[in-house]
Amino acid sequence: MNSVHGQAVKTLAPGLRVEARAPDGVIEAFSVEGSAGFTLCLQWHPEWQAAQNPQSMAMLTAFGQACRRWREGHRGAYP
Repeated sequence: MNSVHGQAVKTLAPGLRVEARAPDGVIEAFSVEGSAGFTLCLQWHPEWQAAQNPQSMAMLTAFGQACRRWREGHRGAYP
């Protein structure tokens, strides 16, 4: 993964779940347990060389799918 650790999350609040860690143990991604929507929080840069990184592509694909599902559920709700 592509990350620059100038800052990091040390402890997650209740209701949050670690999804990924860097080799040095820093939390790289977390989510909201039981969330009905796409709630992946990242501390790495999936956009950097994404095509060469399977984890980045999987995350970006999942985000795109979540956006399309949301749009389909709200079609016509916004001008």
